[in-house]
Amino acid sequence: MPDNMPLLSVKNLCKYFPAGRGVLRAVDNVSFDIRQGETFSLVGESGCGKTTCGRTLLGVYTPTSGEVYYNGTDISTFSKREKKLFGKKAQMIFQDPYSCLDPRMTIGSIIQEGMKVHFDLSASERQNKAEEILRKTGLRADFASRFPHELSGGQRQRVGIARALALEPDFIVCDEPIASLDVSIQAQIINLLIKLQQEMGLSYLFISHDLSVVRHISDRIGVMYLGGIVESAPAEEIFRNPFHPYTQALFSSILSVDSDRSSGASRIKLEGEVPSPVNSPSGCKFRTRCKYAAEICSNISPELREIEKDHFAACHLINK
Repeated sequence: MPDNMPLLSVKNLCKYFPAGRGVLRAVDNVSFDIRQGETFSLVGESGCGKTTCGRTLLGVYTPTSGEVYYNGTDISTFSKREKKLFGKKAQMIFQDPYSCLDPRMTIGSIIQEGMKVHFDLSASERQNKAEEILRKTGLRADFASRFPHELSGGQRQRVGIARALALEPDFIVCDEPIASLDVSIQAQIINLLIKLQQEMGLSYLFISHDLSVVRHISDRIGVMYLGGIVESAPAEEIFRNPFHPYTQALFSSILSVDSDRSSGASRIKLEGEVPSPVNSPSGCKFRTRCKYAAEICSNISPELREIEKDHFAACHLINK
C-alpha cells in the first residue's frame, strides 16, 4: 500500500431505512479517510448516525449508496475470499460488554470462535493463542475457563477487545467502548486501546459522545449532526478553533479546567430539539437551531469544504 493511501476510505456513504411512509436518513453523504495507525473519531449527539456509520462500513448494514475502500479497493467488488479476509482484518468492539458475549460459552471459546474460521490451528494452538491474547489485554490466562457472568464490566470489555484482536486485525471500530463502564475503569480501557495501537499498528474508528476521551485518544475528529459530517479536522485543531456553530456549541459543554474555559468562555446553549431524520429541514439541517442562519441556509445544503489546511466545515457563513 502506498504511503499516502488511506487504509480505509469512505466516500459519500449513505444508509437509509424505511420509516412508515418516509425514509430515515441515518447516514447521509458521509466521507472520511483513516490512515494506518491512526484514530479517527466520530462525535455528536445521540441518534446522529455514528454507530450506523461504523456498522455500515463494516458491512453489518448494506449501504444505500456510496463506497468504502479498503487498501484502495472498493469492498463491494470483493470476491468471496476477499470478503472473508476483510471480515478478519476489520473488527468491532461493542458498547455493551454484557450483551455482546454469549453467556453459555467460556471466555476461551468466545475468543477462539473466529479462529476456527480464519486460522488453520489445532485446539491446543487456539487455546494457547487465546491465553496469550488475554494476557495482552490485562487478564490472566485462567480467565479462559470462566463464563461472562463471573466477570466485572471492565473485565468483560477486555474480553471484547481480546475477541477483536484474536483475528489479528488492522482496523477496529470502537463503538462507545467505555460508555457503560464505571468512570474508574474507563481510563484503564482507553489506555489499553492506546497501548495496543502503538504495539500493533492498529487503526481505529472511535465512536463516542465523551469529548474529553475523544480529545485524548484521537488524531482527527469528525463531528456528525443528523446523519452528516459538519466539521472535520485534526483533534487539537478542532478543539482549539472549532468553525461550525454546532461544533462550537457541542465543545462548549465540556467540563474542563483548561485555561480557555476558565478565562470566561461560557457554554453555548442550543435552542429547540434535533429535527427528525425522517423529515429533516431543507438546506442546512442545522439551521433550525442556529442563531446565525440566513436565507441561503434554508435553500441550499452546504458542502463540506476546506476552510484551512486539513480543516473542513459545512457552513455557508464561514468565510476564510
